[in-house]
Amino acid sequence: MAGPLPLPHAVALACMALAQVPARAQEAPVAEVVVTATRNAKSVDRIPGAVTVVSQRELETQYLLADDPSSALATYIPGYSPSRQKISSTGETLRGRLPLILLDGVPQSNPLRAGMREGYFADTAIIERIEVINGASAIQGMGATGGIVNYITKTPRLEGTTYAVHARLATGFRHDNLDWKTGFSVSHKSGEFDLFGYASVQRRGMAYDGDGRMIGIDALQGDTLDAGGHDVFLKLGRNFGDQRLQLTVNRFNFRGDLDYRTVNADFAQGTPTSSVPGRPPGNPARNDVRTVSLDYRHGALLGGSFSTQVFSQDFTALYGGSNTITFQDPRLAPPGRLFDQSEINADKYGAKVTWVRPDLLLRGLEWTLGLDHLRDRSGQRMALTNRTWVPTLDFTSTAPFLQLEYDAGPVTVRGGVRRESARLRVDTYTTLWAYGGFQVGGGERSFDKAVKNIGAVWRFAPGWSAFLSSSEGFGLPDVGLVLRGVNRPAQSVDDLFELQPVITRNQEIGVNWRGAHGSAGASFYDSRSKLGTVMRINAEGFGVMDRVPTTVRGWEVAGEWRPAPGYSLFGTYARTMGKTAASPGAPMDLALGARSQGPDKLVLGADWQPVARARLRLQATRLADRDINIGRSAGPINLEEHFRGYTLADIAGTWDTRLGRFGLGIENVADRQYIGYFPQSINLRDPLSYFAGRGRTFTASYTRSF
Repeated sequence: MAGPLPLPHAVALACMALAQVPARAQEAPVAEVVVTATRNAKSVDRIPGAVTVVSQRELETQYLLADDPSSALATYIPGYSPSRQKISSTGETLRGRLPLILLDGVPQSNPLRAGMREGYFADTAIIERIEVINGASAIQGMGATGGIVNYITKTPRLEGTTYAVHARLATGFRHDNLDWKTGFSVSHKSGEFDLFGYASVQRRGMAYDGDGRMIGIDALQGDTLDAGGHDVFLKLGRNFGDQRLQLTVNRFNFRGDLDYRTVNADFAQGTPTSSVPGRPPGNPARNDVRTVSLDYRHGALLGGSFSTQVFSQDFTALYGGSNTITFQDPRLAPPGRLFDQSEINADKYGAKVTWVRPDLLLRGLEWTLGLDHLRDRSGQRMALTNRTWVPTLDFTSTAPFLQLEYDAGPVTVRGGVRRESARLRVDTYTTLWAYGGFQVGGGERSFDKAVKNIGAVWRFAPGWSAFLSSSEGFGLPDVGLVLRGVNRPAQSVDDLFELQPVITRNQEIGVNWRGAHGSAGASFYDSRSKLGTVMRINAEGFGVMDRVPTTVRGWEVAGEWRPAPGYSLFGTYARTMGKTAASPGAPMDLALGARSQGPDKLVLGADWQPVARARLRLQATRLADRDINIGRSAGPINLEEHFRGYTLADIAGTWDTRLGRFGLGIENVADRQYIGYFPQSINLRDPLSYFAGRGRTFTASYTRSF
């Protein structure tokens, strides 16, 4: 576990009075910040918890450095672990647990079979802001044991029609090292009707580390290198007085080009995984995502506001091919000769209904009533041999909920309950030969659980507030991982202990301040699961899921100081301390590994507006050393991990002219050579995935509206 925060860093943080508040980069310093991820629009100073909003300006600046959603979250969200810089999000967590990812409220996460490819589902250019609810929550449904990340898409605000062209180029000025993306958008608003449309095409070349070596491609999980894709997005809205009807469609595709093959790392020489030209076998890894939602809102129904959303989301992720021992079957090919690749398919259909009524029965008492329904059919197959790896998981959930909020002067009290009534059906199937080729009896599991939340906010002085909260999240373990790993005869879905739900309780206390010259605050949390999940990789490379208790404690500070117009200093610090047990009933004396939590993280930076139309941003991220579980193991699985931290600095700027907006960014300004947090830390080092991070990379962007 990393040591205490160094004194200079602590002093810097104290001087900046850092805060876990979302108003850090708002144009109006004390403007009200409203979020919708709580199911109804709510000011943040009335929400008992740590809530962050990443603004469009912040996103545009970060995407100048890396066109990567997880990089933006790692920069702006204190408790979010470092980005993998890959299409795989394995090891990317929020406060040591997985968040529920949404696009305009539509779930993008696949908790039944978490293939960790759900982070790439839309072009970054369609995102207006990101709302993050930190800590376990059930308000948006299953899977938010670490919190909620809701991506809000753009909506026209101004009357008239605007067209825009967007272009982005990134390179380190080396061979086949050009990333480019071009897009076209139309924004139209006329009276009660509005439309926003966007289409883009992108192609990404290779990347190089600080030593000038080509970075290795993740051949098995898929990669953002040597890849390309496109996105088509359309949002149509029509207002009818107090009512609004809105249709949103997004179709996103991203796939590899198969122009490079992976070269093993040489641990003795300290050489990371790299790449050389050559076509690897198999079909290109890809993400193919379609999201459709129809929203209806009535602002004055029975004295309250009513909203409903009907949605569907189809997700397909094809992984790279290999002849790993997991895929072998001597009935199909000699041992070691069978090449295959897997594909996850997850189809979701659902509806959400919410009615908010203020001053019902009692003045100052707001009622929020709702009902959610979700149908999720997920599975995983071997794409080349058409074998079943994970049978079809047919999950149905119906969840009514009630949330109450009472304002008594400077105090707001919120509390509620959500009743999760779910059913999981699985047909009889046979595991792969590598697990024994056992037949597992199908069956049906039912889950019925009431998850609760309660909290209060006290606005005890102008600009100041303090909160205290306790909230629960409901989730299931990675059902697909459990079922595909059954390696004993005479097992049945009805009897598998590992399928019991995960209930996480998050308790938190914090203080916030927002003023004309900045914002400041801090929060401390304690998150516990009596029956949690810990993923471990054994010596054979098989994933093993243990159902053991997990506890994550941590504290976060973040904030901004604006000493003069056009200048601001900002920063965040997060310390995460996760604990678990080697086995059920054993002491809670093991630190959570890199698959579950990130290292201590410090982000500091400055914004400068030298002239009215220009902005410049300098930021640095420090990841602390982490050495855990020295000499410890869980059965045959070694749990020791070591991470040598590093500091990275970036710079980005934009300039608005009559010809359009020009942008320039430099990622890793010092051209630092480093190995990423996850590949450096995991106990079973794989020569095919010991990846270095990107070296110095230059980015230029251009946007022209007309």
